[in-house]
Amino acid sequence: MIIRYTTELLALIVVAAQAAQPSAPSPVSAPLRNLPWGQLNFLQTTDTHGWHAGHLQEPSYSADWGDYISFAHRMREKADNEGVDLLLIDTGDRIEGNGLYDASDPKGVYTREIFKEQPIDIICSGNHELYQKNSSDNEYLYVVPEFKDNYLASNLDIFDPKTGDVLPLAPRFKKFITKNQGIRILAFGFLFDFTGNYNNTIVQPVEKAIKEDWFQKAIRDREVDLFLVAGHVAIDSEEYKNIYKAIRNVQWDVPIQFFGGHSHVRDYRKYDSKAYALESGRYMETIGFQSISGLSTGGKLGTASSLTYARRYIDNNLFSYYHHTSLNSTTFPTSHGRNVSSLIASARKDLKLDHRFGCAPIDFWTNRVSYPSNNSIFSLLEQLVLPDMVLDEARGDKPRIVIANTGAMRFDIFKGPFTIDTTFTVSPFASGFRYIKDVPFAIADQMLGILNNQGEILSEALPELKAWMLVPPEQMSIPVDIIVPPKSSSTLQVMNSAQRPLSPTKDDKEPSLTPGYTTKDDAGTNGDDTIHSPISFYRVPNCIEARIGFDPANNNIASSPSPPDNPPTLKNPETVDVVYLEFIQPWILLASYFLGSEFKATDTEAYMEGQDFTGMIAGWVEENWKGDC
Repeated sequence: MIIRYTTELLALIVVAAQAAQPSAPSPVSAPLRNLPWGQLNFLQTTDTHGWHAGHLQEPSYSADWGDYISFAHRMREKADNEGVDLLLIDTGDRIEGNGLYDASDPKGVYTREIFKEQPIDIICSGNHELYQKNSSDNEYLYVVPEFKDNYLASNLDIFDPKTGDVLPLAPRFKKFITKNQGIRILAFGFLFDFTGNYNNTIVQPVEKAIKEDWFQKAIRDREVDLFLVAGHVAIDSEEYKNIYKAIRNVQWDVPIQFFGGHSHVRDYRKYDSKAYALESGRYMETIGFQSISGLSTGGKLGTASSLTYARRYIDNNLFSYYHHTSLNSTTFPTSHGRNVSSLIASARKDLKLDHRFGCAPIDFWTNRVSYPSNNSIFSLLEQLVLPDMVLDEARGDKPRIVIANTGAMRFDIFKGPFTIDTTFTVSPFASGFRYIKDVPFAIADQMLGILNNQGEILSEALPELKAWMLVPPEQMSIPVDIIVPPKSSSTLQVMNSAQRPLSPTKDDKEPSLTPGYTTKDDAGTNGDDTIHSPISFYRVPNCIEARIGFDPANNNIASSPSPPDNPPTLKNPETVDVVYLEFIQPWILLASYFLGSEFKATDTEAYMEGQDFTGMIAGWVEENWKGDC
């Protein structure tokens, strides 16, 4: 059914727009909802993961960081003209996931310079900044000094790389007064209860941090008009519920605004009539907009009846930017924004990110199609890539079961050029392979079932091994499949990766809608600025496997898209090598323990030493997807 809309709520942009990056597609016209400006307004980014060049194969998200700098500047001008306030928030995971970050040596040389060009009012760390010593040291030595006391670390410490002293990564909290309205804000910056950090940082559990004297004293400040909690924390998490309860126990009526991250979704939660939370997606697809009206200002009380919260999820493209600033391709860009866009283009050229390994023959999706299926990226991995590429010559004659977690694949493969950049968007992780040799087949045969079906039991045995850590982050907040019925080809068509509407037919009374986000949250279904047709979302298992070196007739029978009705019964080997991505070793060892074995980390060895998962995928593409696009 085509969504109907009124001209009072929406505007249809028809002017032309040119994305800043030369290879990015221009966005298409789409019906838009206006931004609900208020007394205090926010723009939020989160989980950008190095996508500062925007999406070069998706028109709906094709604006780059330079365009966002121009957008924020114009929005600040608009706020100043109206006498209201605008604050910028970023809630972490700025690294790992795109060639602009991952292809440089050392990693992040370019993105660190690009990101800092945007003035941000409240910023915090994500978990990806902490996986490696160099990235967390860089955060402490370069990023924190750049943003000074705007960077907050309420439950995160670091061993100073120069002195070895344990210090807060950044200030625990900040109190400030807004420029135009004089709103007194007390802000915090949290990270969820992350346990996978490198040993040069310490993440204090949130429940423990909020009991500390500094926090308890801070939340008792009576000269506060708004508590602002920014964090790399899913907004439906226990961590945020605990922070909310702690504040409400001592300040029952002061408004609270939470900003979240980590789960890569658009979401909005209502904790009570004066406490809301916004989470703004992933990968520079979304700029979150939040407004609050009716706040007290510098001791002058607002009224509870007039307190209102509103949100909008902005598609990151120039059409949206032009509309929301009431500007055009001539009046919108700032010289600062243009310079940053040029810096991004120069960095991409230096890193040769458009170098082509091959050409994908079709689209392969992480969650838009069911698994297993011909268009599933996980079926591609288990049926073709792993069997072709996972071979250690020293163990080449040994049958092997190769296990990979689905969370190792972070983004889709679009039909067309598969480039250096693509390798990092699909899988940015430098994880190699390890193996346990000569595992009894009776045990190895059951490992996948344990990993996929007994995740909660494994987590109970070792609480730090959460099942959600194995899957794409989006599944944390999407508990069931979302299946969209097929649309008539006269209404909607998805052409490769592009989100393009067909021209309306004679019988259509309204323009066709492009596929995209159709968010339902605690405030309803009108949060997305761009009105899209919906896209299906299919959950995937924790892990997949490929069985290699077995009789060919018995390979992948359980997981192939079209398994034979009566697979032949073959004699299985007595023992196999269990090969797996290094990241999932703790789960592999625990699963083997549940199956009656006692393998330890000392029983494991490197497999295909010196090769990593990302490079393996690129090598397969180069060998198998030859030809012109």
